[in-house]
Amino acid sequence: MRIAGWSFGKSEARLAVLPAIAIAGCAICLMLPQASDAEGHSTATSPEVTRVAQDTSRNDDTAGVQATLSSPAPTDANPAAAPTDIAPPETAEPAKSPLDGLTIISQSWRRGGLGSKALVTFTLRNANDYAVKDIEIACKFVRRDGSHLTDRRRIIPDTVNMKSRKRYAGMLVGFVNVNANKAKCSVVTASRI
Repeated sequence: MRIAGWSFGKSEARLAVLPAIAIAGCAICLMLPQASDAEGHSTATSPEVTRVAQDTSRNDDTAGVQATLSSPAPTDANPAAAPTDIAPPETAEPAKSPLDGLTIISQSWRRGGLGSKALVTFTLRNANDYAVKDIEIACKFVRRDGSHLTDRRRIIPDTVNMKSRKRYAGMLVGFVNVNANKAKCSVVTASRI
């Protein structure tokens, strides 16, 4: 192998040259100037920014913070680049959640199967101005003394029309502890149609 007039006869010498070439190439890449994101922006510093740098060098943090808060934002050196007529953002009313108008107004439950299935009967009321679908309910089951036993969730793949009520009788929520005495169901999620 010949490199710039040198000849390396042994393969060990050839392998020793490769890392040296790689290191030299990396060093050259690091020394080349890089394009920066700040090109085209003003590099002039305002007197307030200079004062902030002087204040922070005295280890007086409160003065530096106060000076930073009072200093104006730097302006762009090229005023033609900034648009002059910027419209204020439209103040759109935030969309209401479907859960705001969706409530369970009456509910009861009973055991099914061999006493391990919970069958819930409830009425959903939709007071929204739109129909909702894919309603998820969460039911919590407790003992007679009020201690928590089981949580079950169920998605109802049905639609409840706007300003209406819909009754669901004997809906299977899932298996529950045989010691469960009371149940409380609530609406968790719903999708707007």
